[in-house]
Amino acid sequence: MNHPSSSLRKHHEHAVVVAGGGPTGLMLAGELALAGVDVAVLERRASQALEGSRAGGLHVRTLEVLDQRGIAERFIMQGTRHPVVHVHPAQLDISDAPTRHPYTLGLWQGHIERTLADWVAELRVPILREREVAGFTQDDAYVDVHLADGTSLRAQYLIGCDGGRSAVRKAAGIGFPGWDATRSWLIAEARMSDEPAWGMREDATGTHGIGQSGTEGLVRLVLTDRELHAEGEPTLRDISDALVAVYGTDFGIHDPVWMSRFTDMARQAAAYRDRRVLLAGDAAHVHPPVGGQGLNLGVQDAVNLGWKLAQVIRGVAHDALLDTYHAERHAVGARVLRNTMAQVALGRSDERTKALATVMIELLGADDARRRFAAEMSGLAIRYDVGAGHPLLGRRMADLDLTTAGGPLRVYTLLHEARPLLLDFIGDIDIAGWRDRVQYVGAQCDGPWELPAIGTVPAPSAVLVRPDGYVAWVGEGSHEGLTEALATWFGPAAT
Repeated sequence: MNHPSSSLRKHHEHAVVVAGGGPTGLMLAGELALAGVDVAVLERRASQALEGSRAGGLHVRTLEVLDQRGIAERFIMQGTRHPVVHVHPAQLDISDAPTRHPYTLGLWQGHIERTLADWVAELRVPILREREVAGFTQDDAYVDVHLADGTSLRAQYLIGCDGGRSAVRKAAGIGFPGWDATRSWLIAEARMSDEPAWGMREDATGTHGIGQSGTEGLVRLVLTDRELHAEGEPTLRDISDALVAVYGTDFGIHDPVWMSRFTDMARQAAAYRDRRVLLAGDAAHVHPPVGGQGLNLGVQDAVNLGWKLAQVIRGVAHDALLDTYHAERHAVGARVLRNTMAQVALGRSDERTKALATVMIELLGADDARRRFAAEMSGLAIRYDVGAGHPLLGRRMADLDLTTAGGPLRVYTLLHEARPLLLDFIGDIDIAGWRDRVQYVGAQCDGPWELPAIGTVPAPSAVLVRPDGYVAWVGEGSHEGLTEALATWFGPAAT
């Protein structure tokens, strides 16, 4: 394979190129930068500005992830806290969830992206704007990324965070199997000359809604299409006609700032990795936006991938560690596709589906069912397969209060630099072979050791926490399995 000249490599080479500067790409860039990896972001937009509000919230686990990096307050101060998650056809109370953030944060995607972009800028990550991937070639050592303007970049790894129509996924030849659309919805932000009918309305076609957009004078509306429209963007006339069909008037709609359609299509990449090319966010999975899970799923993809990729690039871990990214996140994505498909099905407006929805509301009224489904929707129910044993294994570490020699600390403050962490509650563990890459903290902790939707579990004598906040090993009075867990996740011991 022919490679660019040495001068081209000198000026255009990075360890990682991230295609796409949305929430997933920005989060991944930040994770890599924290680990000291040379990363650049390619973004087709000239600025971070977005048309329309797009996604509108951050779930509990995403807020915890941001808290692990010390930036959660930047988002919280801009948003509105809602102590519920939406699982059609119900709103589920999560105010009793065992977390510091027992709420959904209402915050439009534009604010989320700008805040992430500011963080990435502090970490000195270059965002190369008005650049778009046209294709790539890869070999055993590099990926040559070909851009639409005729230039190229070289990287050790290319990550496609470039949306549902991902050019990176298509160029890699990765399949995108799933389910075709059966329904479509119109969504828009515009001005109206007349006072609209605020709130939700349901008819034989489906559910419709008009609400405040957050920008003075603009309204945000979502309308169920009477017929499936799976392709093409809508016109103002389409929006007007749909409003008249539902409300008898279009309320004098004019000056749209954003119009779009979404469907109930659900697809997932057959593989999240093809050698030196990986996918994250909507490039890896698309689904209807019910429950507001898409942005959150992508950000958490990035946090799972970032530390693994950084270790491989730094030579700490073997390249095979990247295969655990697909194994862990593909399974999580598949569950999200399943539950969004179920919610769309329950949203149909025929009498039999309404009866089923009524039964679901009754079932979700039981505390056990409520807690279980709320944990599923909020990301707190995730469990990665890191082996059998203590209930903490593979689950997210809670942000517990610790007492250490240096004073009181929260667990998440120890994860701000995205480094692995061994918490030793007895004080008899020696990890000399991994001290160069794993933080060791002797601590006392009174708990409570409570897992979402599960309840109280036995207190461990030690826990090994990955940089993404998930527990890789639990001590139960002995060190059995610790050496193996350290080597599996963080490379062989230093000699």
